[in-house]
Amino acid sequence: MWWKALIFIGMSGMIVFSFTTIAPQQQIGESSRIFYYHIPQAWICVLAFMVSMIFSIKYLKNRSFEDDDRAVVAASLGFIFCFLATITGSIFAKVTWGEFWNWDPRETSVFILLLIYGAYFALRGAVEVEEKKAALSAVYSIFAFVTVPFLIFVVPRMVPSLHPSDSIVDQNLRFTMSPTIRMIFFSSLALFTGLFVWMFTLGLRVQKMIRTQIEED
Repeated sequence: MWWKALIFIGMSGMIVFSFTTIAPQQQIGESSRIFYYHIPQAWICVLAFMVSMIFSIKYLKNRSFEDDDRAVVAASLGFIFCFLATITGSIFAKVTWGEFWNWDPRETSVFILLLIYGAYFALRGAVEVEEKKAALSAVYSIFAFVTVPFLIFVVPRMVPSLHPSDSIVDQNLRFTMSPTIRMIFFSSLALFTGLFVWMFTLGLRVQKMIRTQIEED
């Protein structure tokens, strides 16, 4: 329980400091404060989809519904954080470029990723037999994650983009942030990761209740 209170206190402090200290990017201005939230959300998106893939592989190996439940919960959280990253990115785009949506390569790649994992949940909803549902979605999750690093890291760098490319590190891989900004940013990454773990454990409890109800029926 103590670590949950620590996450709450840490997140509260991070939010306060993110709005009361100097903006991360002086050239961009106040809108750059959203980096403290947008980038960690994108990070959790990638992490959650990777966790879903890992447990999908474990399901195909062990055929344990517990692994299927873990894969589903992780994919659900990945979808949520991917959506949040899209929303915060759109807010930044409106303030910086004048439009919520510009079909920028990064915006487009994240939108495609949402469609890919939206199809994952559509697949699970279309199959009624639990064993078949778990097996098909596990295979889909594995292939879906192959697209994640490509869409998140590769595609946006293959074509010109409006998205800032040196908001964290420059071309020489040196941090562009001051020590204070760096502390807030990495604290945000750690706190969002802790929040993901917390939500993951809660999701597993809910999924276990659903699984128990299905077995009783």
